[in-house]
Amino acid sequence: MKKGYRAAILAVAMAAAFANDATCQAELEPWGNLRGIRIDGQLMAIETGIRLVGKDWSSINASAKERQRPLFAREGNAQIVTSHLDSLYFVERVEDREKGSAAVQVVLTAKADIDMNGAYFCVDLPASEFTESSIQLVDAKPAAGAGSQPAASELGRSTASGVRLVAAHRQFELGFEEPGLVIVRKETDKRGDRMVLYMPVQSGGLHSGDGANRRFTIKASGEIDKEPVTLVLNPALSGRSFDGFGGNFRLQNPAMDPQVIDYCLKNMRVAWGRVEMPWALWQPDKISDPIDSAKAGKLNPRVVKAMEMAQRLGKMGIPIILSAWFPPRWAIVGSPAFRPRADGVWGNPLNKDNMSEIYKSIADYIDYLHSHYGVEVKYFSFNESDLGINVRQTAEEHDALIKGLGAYLAGRGIKTKMLLGDNSDANSYSFIDAALSDAEARPYIGAISFHSWRGWEKETLQKWAAAATRLDLPLIVAEGSIDAAAWNYPAIFLEPTYAMDEINLYIRLLSICQPLSILQWQLTSDYSPLVGGGLFGNNAPLAPTQRFWNLKQLASTPKGLAAMPITIDRPDITCAALGNNGKRQFAIHLVNTGAERETTLKGLPKKLKSLRIFVTDKESAMKEGAPVVVTEGEAHFILGAGSFTTLVTAE
Repeated sequence: MKKGYRAAILAVAMAAAFANDATCQAELEPWGNLRGIRIDGQLMAIETGIRLVGKDWSSINASAKERQRPLFAREGNAQIVTSHLDSLYFVERVEDREKGSAAVQVVLTAKADIDMNGAYFCVDLPASEFTESSIQLVDAKPAAGAGSQPAASELGRSTASGVRLVAAHRQFELGFEEPGLVIVRKETDKRGDRMVLYMPVQSGGLHSGDGANRRFTIKASGEIDKEPVTLVLNPALSGRSFDGFGGNFRLQNPAMDPQVIDYCLKNMRVAWGRVEMPWALWQPDKISDPIDSAKAGKLNPRVVKAMEMAQRLGKMGIPIILSAWFPPRWAIVGSPAFRPRADGVWGNPLNKDNMSEIYKSIADYIDYLHSHYGVEVKYFSFNESDLGINVRQTAEEHDALIKGLGAYLAGRGIKTKMLLGDNSDANSYSFIDAALSDAEARPYIGAISFHSWRGWEKETLQKWAAAATRLDLPLIVAEGSIDAAAWNYPAIFLEPTYAMDEINLYIRLLSICQPLSILQWQLTSDYSPLVGGGLFGNNAPLAPTQRFWNLKQLASTPKGLAAMPITIDRPDITCAALGNNGKRQFAIHLVNTGAERETTLKGLPKKLKSLRIFVTDKESAMKEGAPVVVTEGEAHFILGAGSFTTLVTAE
C-alpha cells in the first residue's frame, strides 16, 4: 500500500500515557467516534460521532474512518482528535473521569461561511438493542423553534437536561451542562436499523471565523461477563502450515528506518520478508539497459538499498516477496497517478504495447538480485493492483500478467512465481476470480495474497481460505495491520486499544484463514512498533511498545506447526491453535477483549504435563507466568482482562 511518512510529536511518552487505572476507559477512534467505555475490561459499547447536517436534512457529513485527515493526541487521561467536515473544523476532547465515566467537549470553528441545519454530537445505537422506549429523556419539554420540518425518519424532538439509554446488559447516562435539543431518528445503514440521537453543538449556519462548543458527560454501567471459559482443542485434525510472523521492509525513511529494522531483526523471529522493487528507478527509460548501468556502477542509490535489504533478509534465511509500487512512465498508459484522480480512480494500467519490455525489465531485476546479491525471490507482485497502487489492473489483466510474466520468468530459468491477488484488502475478492478459474495460470501461481486493512467479516475471510484450499496453495497476508491512514496520527500506535485490535485481527486471521505468514506493515519507521529514537518527533530512547511485544509473542510461535481446530464457549475471546503431533509441540494464542475469567483448556495430549504461558497487555511485556499444569489433557489458568495470552509446550 502506498503510505507516507509524517512527522508528528507524540503527546506523551508511553509510560505517561498509562499513568493511572482510569486511563483508556473511554475508547476513542482517531477520527473522533467514541466506541464505548470499558469497565473492568468489559466494553460498554456505544458509538458517538460528529455530523454536519445540510439544510432540510438534505445531506449528512459524518466523522468516519478514512473519510477525513484527522490528528490524534493524548494528554494524560484525555484523548484529543482534531479534524474537519468540509469547512467546519472541530476539536474533540474525551477525558476519563471516575470509573465508567468520561467528559466530552466539542469545539467548532468555521473556516468559511457554512449554510447548514446544524452540527451535532450524535449517539448511534443498534435498533435491535435500543428502542424508543429504552431512550429516556430527562426533564423533557416540547422543543420550540425547531427549524426545518421533521423528516419522515424522525421519531421526535424535545428539550432535555440529559438522556438515559437502557439496554439488556448495559446502560448509559448522557448529561448536558444546560438543557438542549435532542432529536431522535431511525436510520438504516449496512449494519441494519439504527436509533440515532442528534444533540446540536451548533444550530443553524456559521460565518467564517465563528465557532461554538458544547460539553457532555457519559456514564456507563452494565453487566461484567466473568463467566468461566472452556476451550476445546482437536489435535486429530491438522490444517495449513504457519511458517511464522513476517514483516514488510519497504525503505522510505533513510534517517529513521535502520534503527527500527535493526531492533526488529535482532529481537524478533521474522519468518517472511517483503521488499520493494523500485521499478521506476531501476529502468527509467525503455531503451536503457539497467544491467549495463548496474555493471557500470550507475544504479540509483535507492535501488541499491532495496537490493541490500533483500540481501540482508536472504542471508538470515528469510524467504522474500518482491513487490513493485511505482512503474516507469514508459510501462504505463497516461501520466503517473500517485493520488486518486477527481473521479476517485488510482494508478495506471500497464501499456500493452510494451509488455515484452515490461517482462524483461522485471526479470532482469530478479535475475540481477540473484546473481549479484544471492537473493532467490520466492514471489513477485504488483502492490495492490486491484486498487491501483500504483499499477492498476482488472481481474482479466491480472490473470494475463500471471500467465505472461510467469511464463517469461520460467523461460529464463527464474524460479520466482507470481502472487495471485496481493489485494488492497479482503473485500475485493473478485479480483482473483479470473486467474483462480484459469488452468493456464495455475503453474505460475506460487501463493494467494491479500492485505488486512479491511474486510474482516468471517464470511469474507473464509473466501480467501477457500481459494487457497481450491488451488492447494499457501495463503499469505502480505500486509498486516488495521488502519491504512494511521500514519497521519501516529500517537494512536501507543494506545492499548490499537494494540489489542491489531493482535485480535491477527489471531482471527490465523484461525479463519490459516495463512502461511502474516507480514506486518511495517517493521521500519513507517507504522513503527517502537517509540522514541526520534520517531515521529519523539526523542526519548528507542523502546518497544505494547504492539511490539504482541508481535514478538506471535512471532515466537515455534516453527513447523500447522493450524488445528479449537472451539470456545464464550464471546469476547479470539483463539487460534497450532500444533505438530509428531513433535508434540503446540501453541495456543488467545486474545481476551473482555474481563478477567477462569479458563479451562481441554483436548491436549494426555502425555503432556505442562505448558508455558506468556502474557502481553498494557502492563506486561510478553511476561512468562508460572507453568500451567496439564492433567489428563486438561489445563486450568486465568485469562487476564484486555490481554494477549500464548500457551506453548515446554518441549
